[in-house]
Amino acid sequence: MLYKSDMPTSPNGVRPFHMEIIVEAAAIDANGHVNNVVYVQWMQALAIQHWRAMGGEAINQEHQATWVARSHHIEYLRPAFLDDRIHATTWVHDVGRVRSTRKYAFHRESDGTLLARGETDWVFIRLADGRPTAIPAVIHGILGPAQE
Repeated sequence: MLYKSDMPTSPNGVRPFHMEIIVEAAAIDANGHVNNVVYVQWMQALAIQHWRAMGGEAINQEHQATWVARSHHIEYLRPAFLDDRIHATTWVHDVGRVRSTRKYAFHRESDGTLLARGETDWVFIRLADGRPTAIPAVIHGILGPAQE
């Protein structure tokens, strides 16, 4: 199934990253659907796996820096339930001097319904002091040119 978020590349040329999620009992809340916080956990897992797939861990080590989330925004559109298969997608929307915006979409595989969409504002920080630091040229080469 082709989902609206399955663009060939993101606006800056980086291909989206996809992951299948099968909803487990631990994700279900008292309302009988996936808990809102679980989507944020999935967003983080998607971002980390995408960054690793691009060779990001070696870059982090070389520059003694890492990404931290500054803010998350998520819009919940429809509920997901136990055993639903979810097609999760993330892509880098833009890259600035010290920050990058990553977007996400979650579709139920059985009917293609968009369940939630969101974005995270990521900041690149030095490990030594936790302060923001300029995103190195090698990362701009992978993720795209600065937008700020």
